[in-house]
Amino acid sequence: MKLLKSAISLLIIPVFAFSYNDKQIFQKIEKDLDSIIVKDLTKKELIFQKDANQQVRPASLTKIMTSILAIESGKMDSVVTITKEMKNVEPTILNFKVGEKFYLRDLVNAAMIKSANDAANAIAIYLGNGNKQVFVNMMNKKAKLLGMKNTNFENPCGFDAPNHKTTASDLLKLTEYAIKNKTFNDIVKKENYAFKAINTKRTYTAHTSNKLLPKEKYMVGVKTGYTSKAGPCLIARAKDGKKDILLVMLNSQNRWENTKLALDTVLNKR
Repeated sequence: MKLLKSAISLLIIPVFAFSYNDKQIFQKIEKDLDSIIVKDLTKKELIFQKDANQQVRPASLTKIMTSILAIESGKMDSVVTITKEMKNVEPTILNFKVGEKFYLRDLVNAAMIKSANDAANAIAIYLGNGNKQVFVNMMNKKAKLLGMKNTNFENPCGFDAPNHKTTASDLLKLTEYAIKNKTFNDIVKKENYAFKAINTKRTYTAHTSNKLLPKEKYMVGVKTGYTSKAGPCLIARAKDGKKDILLVMLNSQNRWENTKLALDTVLNKR
């Protein structure tokens, strides 16, 4: 009987790292979102989570997978020629011109910093050898290798689609993997990135879509996302001293306030 009671008590304990004593803060935050997971990367322990295995729409958080595949392709210095198909996406876009040529690395920067859909679409079509579905298959294969068991991608940008879904837990796995890559980390901490088309010399500038990045010194990335069905989403990483915190927040109407409140609490800055 005692064993049974012990087992039941383990099931109902809230998922907090008990070294943090601001439970009320997270209990307030969780009312404003679909799912969240926060992890202390230094201690390798979860701080808080709510519905972290619930399947949801990831919006442009999808571009983390698109970009890490591009970085790992070994083709970052390859030249990509923009086609009509690459441009055939909705805003947010940088509005490249058909026939313009860019280094793949510039497209990756644009996709991650500004969340440019034409850049992400161009990456997928180029690395899929002209077939975007081939690249999407690569995305799903990588997801399986990373243990993202509840994830299925249907496009490289994060557009709403019936089966384009993942979970906060899976996105945490993806981001933990991606931030092991120096090139990825160098990109996601940038506030701005300017580049030129190789052939036309036309200049493009990508400004970060992460409102906290310019304001909070501890912020070192990672990615924003939004669609009408996914709602406001954010994956944020904060480093301060020995603390290294990763947060995944999905469909939070007050994502900037909630993220700052959560990170300030964990970093003891509140």
